[in-house]
Amino acid sequence: MNIELDQNTTKLDSMTKSIVTGAAGFIGSHLVEALLAQGKEVIGIDEFNDYYDPHLKRKNIAHLHSSPNFELIEGDIQFLDWHKLLDSADVVYHLAAQAGVRASWGQSFRAYTERNLNATQVLLEAAKDAKHLKRFVFASTSSVYGDAETLPTHEGICPRPVSPYGITKLAAEQLCGLYYKNFGVPFVSLRYFSVYGPRQRPDMAFHKFFKSVLQDEAIPIYGDGQQTRDFTFVSDVVAANLAAATIPEAVGEIFNIGGGSRTVLTQVLATMTEIVGRPIQRNYIEKAMGDARHTAADVSKAAKILGYKPQVTLIEGLVQEWQWVNKFYT
Repeated sequence: MNIELDQNTTKLDSMTKSIVTGAAGFIGSHLVEALLAQGKEVIGIDEFNDYYDPHLKRKNIAHLHSSPNFELIEGDIQFLDWHKLLDSADVVYHLAAQAGVRASWGQSFRAYTERNLNATQVLLEAAKDAKHLKRFVFASTSSVYGDAETLPTHEGICPRPVSPYGITKLAAEQLCGLYYKNFGVPFVSLRYFSVYGPRQRPDMAFHKFFKSVLQDEAIPIYGDGQQTRDFTFVSDVVAANLAAATIPEAVGEIFNIGGGSRTVLTQVLATMTEIVGRPIQRNYIEKAMGDARHTAADVSKAAKILGYKPQVTLIEGLVQEWQWVNKFYT
């Protein structure tokens, strides 16, 4: 079901629903799928902006339109009638954002302030008056830490973003905290660490790498390839969202959501070579401004309160993404 929505019209009934912003995106589409599998009614919100091809986002959720429990609303978060939408919602998963560390410099920055900060503020203003809202789950990012002095990094470390993107996500997260403390908006923040898997955005590393392999092109490596990341499979992120929405002790808390191990990029490339069964050409280019050198998540808090435990190993996840990329482009 695809619905155009303005400030005065919507098709909603009186039953409670989950709202997922960014529903057609990489993580959002997987979350909507999981909620529908649980028998939930879901309102998906997506602007379908042109940060990457909107057609790819539509493909992400094409199989969900046949579900009678799914409603898709196309529109800018800042101009929707949120008071009416939230009147029938008990959980909001706020995943919509302007993504991309490297693209957040220069003239593009306005898109980041509008979509990451201003849009979140509009949603929080409505959330503070929502009578039935039980949880507001905010998608944050490891980019708020920047070049963290302590690895693995725990939530008590002072955030020091090294990109404009990280600045806007941290500001939005702190805004959520203010609305929790002052108005009781039941927020939970999840700081994702390098999420990957099927439907990954085309500007993200593993998608780009596997696509380059298919096209027999060299993959771009920023810097020397010795940077490390805590890679997190998308189904583990979805599980964290579902837990954050239901566990009472999670309200008002911030959690790291990582994959459980820190891996050097060159090691990842070696694993990918084994998976694809052919040599991978590499093109080393200058380190990108705003990229943290190392990331690693201390997930002990999420484990204790949310019962979070990553289930998918890096090699298992890479195999799944390679299979998806092959199917997607052939």
